Amino acid sequence: MVKGKRYTAAAAEFNREKLYTVAEAVEIVKKSAKAKFDETVEFAVRLGVDPRKADQILRGTVTLPAGSGRTVRVAVFAAGEAAQAARDAGADIVGADDLVSRCLNEGFTDFDVAIATPDLMGQVGRLGRVLGPRGLMPNPKTGTVTTDVGKAVTEFKGGRVEYRTDKVGNVHLPIGKVSFDNKSLLENFRAVIEELTRVKPASAKGRYFRSVALSSTMGPGVKIDTNQLRLTDEMISQISAA
Repeated sequence: MVKGKRYTAAAAEFNREKLYTVAEAVEIVKKSAKAKFDETVEFAVRLGVDPRKADQILRGTVTLPAGSGRTVRVAVFAAGEAAQAARDAGADIVGADDLVSRCLNEGFTDFDVAIATPDLMGQVGRLGRVLGPRGLMPNPKTGTVTTDVGKAVTEFKGGRVEYRTDKVGNVHLPIGKVSFDNKSLLENFRAVIEELTRVKPASAKGRYFRSVALSSTMGPGVKIDTNQLRLTDEMISQISAA
């Protein structure tokens, strides 16, 4: 794969094989972001899990305390009071059988997150072929099938992001923008590490965090020392003040 000039220049500014602290990685990623737009800071981890085993497939959501920096379009499948609660919370698209029909017949998927009330999942289930391949199918494991749609809309709009292991145990998710200050990115990084630690399968053996890296949307990956993933409030404050 041929890399662009900006990518090559950014990659030459640091040692690609060295393992950095989280704080060092954040600094390097921000400095190596050369695009003319506000690039996303991407988190990538290889976990010591075997996704071929059902109990080692990880899927869920994590709330980024400093937000994701993304504008998230939320669609809600709900009726009655739940639909009004979704609208009041700022949902972009709200509907019941009409929205199901639009997705099914028109292939409408112009949204980033889909939330549904349990009573509508019988209808929404018909959208598996439309929403499934795009990762948009509501699922109780990710909090997108709920009776409290207002809360779910607020959380996804405010920085709640979904994660899941791929077929070889990798997890990728955004933790902010390069325009964020270091403290915000460190807090978001910590939230992700704590969540992945919390959901570690009891059956997973050996080293859990195999490799971790940060990158910007268009930039090279910066490897992180997996022995230094833990961040305390004091550490974040000290790093931010430096």
